[in-house]
Amino acid sequence: MSADGPGGVPPLHLPRRTRMLLVSAFGLLVAAVVADLVTGPGTTLSPVLAVAPVLAGATTRSARVPLAAGGIAVVAVGLLETTNTELPAEVHITALITVLAATLASAANVVLVSARERELFHVRTVAEAAQRALLRPPPERIGRLRTAVRYVAAAAEARIGGDLYAVVDTRYGTRILLGDVQGHGLPAVETAADVLGVFREAARTEPDLGRLAERLDAALAARPGEGRFATALLLTVPAERGPVGVVNCGHPPPLLRRAGRVHALTPPYAAPPLGLRGLTGDGYPTGRFEPLPGDLLLLYTDGITEARNAEGRFYPLEERLPGLPAGSPADLLEDLLADVDGWVGDAGLTDDAALLALRWEH
Repeated sequence: MSADGPGGVPPLHLPRRTRMLLVSAFGLLVAAVVADLVTGPGTTLSPVLAVAPVLAGATTRSARVPLAAGGIAVVAVGLLETTNTELPAEVHITALITVLAATLASAANVVLVSARERELFHVRTVAEAAQRALLRPPPERIGRLRTAVRYVAAAAEARIGGDLYAVVDTRYGTRILLGDVQGHGLPAVETAADVLGVFREAARTEPDLGRLAERLDAALAARPGEGRFATALLLTVPAERGPVGVVNCGHPPPLLRRAGRVHALTPPYAAPPLGLRGLTGDGYPTGRFEPLPGDLLLLYTDGITEARNAEGRFYPLEERLPGLPAGSPADLLEDLLADVDGWVGDAGLTDDAALLALRWEH
């Protein structure tokens, strides 16, 4: 991790293309000064020196840098005045005022930008602490199961939203939850925190996975407020060999990659999202599948499948997953996110995304 800059803000790192443009601009400025010196005492280009503090302000988060550049520019204006003796004093005074005004404006802009970045840095620091408290990363290895998770927030100042995940080792096996709370912002985060709290308690005491889903539904339905709901996947992975139980609460089905092929684990029939069971009266049936050594199961939220490219096409997760390298679950998720980034380009994700990958070892 790089050292922090003033006020705890990470130091400014300019992209290579930006550095090249700034160097070119400084080169033009030097060329203008040289041209002023060789064109004789009847003309001047000294007003262009007002650009110097502006360029300096673009390279730093310290107001001292544009102030120093402005001071040098003022001295340069004075030196050019001694060589351009045929010009009226008003021209030189105008150039001097222009440089001073640009210097003060550039320094003020640096102060404002630094304050905004410091505020954003502190917000992200608090969000990271909240993420560690709510979304606890699971162990990389649980028995013969290897796991990995990734969470990508769509908002630049955020680290957590309405997507959620949890992995709890219980006497009934490893209980897994991945879900997506309806809505955005702080209300969605509060709802996600409530769901996670109920899951971590109920996962250790409720032997039946369908009943566990009902308890989560009841807790969510009892919350005061706007009647938020959450789609979710619930899994029970036995400690020994045996079928994996899956309850799908209105969530995109998990994808099973086996021997280079991928197919969705579609639920037996549609079940309501958590918090909406009272409207339908339907239960939460438990589907089962028998994992084989080397199988990889991918759980995800719709922030991935609803990522669009420049043409407006959704990311075809089920099509592209077989072509990703078959490394560890962590490597797979890194490759998958890189592939999604390439798909959406500069537009970025429009919704938070959570990914959880499980692989059964031999």
